[in-house]
Amino acid sequence: MADKVEPTIVVHGGAWAIPDALAAASKEGVQNAAKRGYGVLHSGGSALDAVEAAVCVLEDDPAFDAGYGAVLNSLGEIELDAVIMEGSELKAGAIAAVQNIKNPVKLARLVMEKTHHCLIVGKGANMFAKEMGIEEVPPETLLTDSSKAEWEHYKKYQKTVSDLFRTRGSESSNSHDTVGAVAVDAQGNVACATSTGGITAKRVGRVGDSPIIGSGAYCDNAYGAVSTTGHGEAIVKVTLARHVLFLMEQGLSPQAAAQKAIEHMFQRVNGTGGLIVVNNKGEIGFYSNTERMAWASLQSSTLQFGLEPGEKIVQEYTPE
Repeated sequence: MADKVEPTIVVHGGAWAIPDALAAASKEGVQNAAKRGYGVLHSGGSALDAVEAAVCVLEDDPAFDAGYGAVLNSLGEIELDAVIMEGSELKAGAIAAVQNIKNPVKLARLVMEKTHHCLIVGKGANMFAKEMGIEEVPPETLLTDSSKAEWEHYKKYQKTVSDLFRTRGSESSNSHDTVGAVAVDAQGNVACATSTGGITAKRVGRVGDSPIIGSGAYCDNAYGAVSTTGHGEAIVKVTLARHVLFLMEQGLSPQAAAQKAIEHMFQRVNGTGGLIVVNNKGEIGFYSNTERMAWASLQSSTLQFGLEPGEKIVQEYTPE
């Protein structure tokens, strides 16, 4: 276990061509999530509790594609995926293709803590939710006018997945994307969580990277924690989250590892996306090759956040 460190949390609200109409809400949303997660750390809570709390804030925010505000599949239905992991014993839990759970990350944590499995999907995940007493909500309560409008647009014009995750300088898209959080607590324990509603008009039953351990998220107390976002198929092919920690094992800083991993994904599979990372000393990194990525971090009295490539706004913050 690492020496005692300054508790730190980093969150993201997706790497994609975030339109101007969502820019302010995306910035505000990731700041709110970082503050909630840091509040857990500041009061002595664990990194695992912190990332769960932060992701719940993002799942409840309609500016993002997770929980409330999730996008629709080809049949006009919601299918939600989530993962959570802790770095001490490498325990992890994930769910996929769930349609009526308000906060999928909570269900993923129960998979980790109450079963011997790592991933439960579809009908089985809903059966498990009932066993655990997780409230099911009517799927329509998770819909937003924006999600429905996007679905109608993509069904009409048959947009392809390449339109969703354009590289910098490309035409803007109206799709949303994944959310996630990474944290390290005062004891040096790390944790990560990722949650998503997938891609607008995706094939029914399609699962991307988000709930896949090592792709959508990964952590290990020996190095740090990662949460990714972007084109799921590309991320899975290069096991992006685990690749970041591999680079850190080789001696790269969190920031250098983040950039090199994204560049590797683009070179190998023409993949676009982004990621956030924190190491077991509280040093952070973030990088994307999309037009924008909403992110925020909190450590001690310093709040940082950004949206544009290279943007880092620094503010003082006093925990309540």
